[in-house]
Parts: sequence; structure tokens; C-alpha cells
Amino acid sequence: MSESFKEFEASSLFCPRCRQATAVRKKLLLVLPTGNKYDYTCSVCGSAVGGKTDNDATDFYTTPAPPVRRAKPPRLG
Repeated sequence: MSESFKEFEASSLFCPRCRQATAVRKKLLLVLPTGNKYDYTCSVCGSAVGGKTDNDATDFYTTPAPPVRRAKPPRLG
């Protein structure tokens, strides 16, 4: 049997603050070696209503390291 769905994306979730199902915004919280962690927030009030962790670690291994910053020499005045 083939897979019908590989992954679900929430478009609306119940918000306890609004006391109804509302549209949600998906925010990337962390890029981890095991996958990405997302947070779903209510589009009306902004409170957190859920979360998701996927198992795709490609973003972790393709993220470039930050550039090395050199210390500035002291100013002689």
C-alpha cells in the first residue's frame, strides 16, 4: 500500500485563548541534527497553540557556519 500522506501541515487549530479554531502561523524555532522544530501560533491573538518536529535534517547540515570575527586592534590616540 502506498503512502497517501507523507506529512501534515496544520492550517487551523483550536486556540484556548480565543476559544475557537483559528488559522495558525508556522514559525521555525530550531534547526536540530534530528530535524526542524516548528511552533504554531494563533493568527488572531498570537498565543502558542501547537508544535511540530519533522525528521528532515538537511537544513542542519546545509546551514553555513558564522564568519569568524577578528578583534579590532586598540586605537592609539
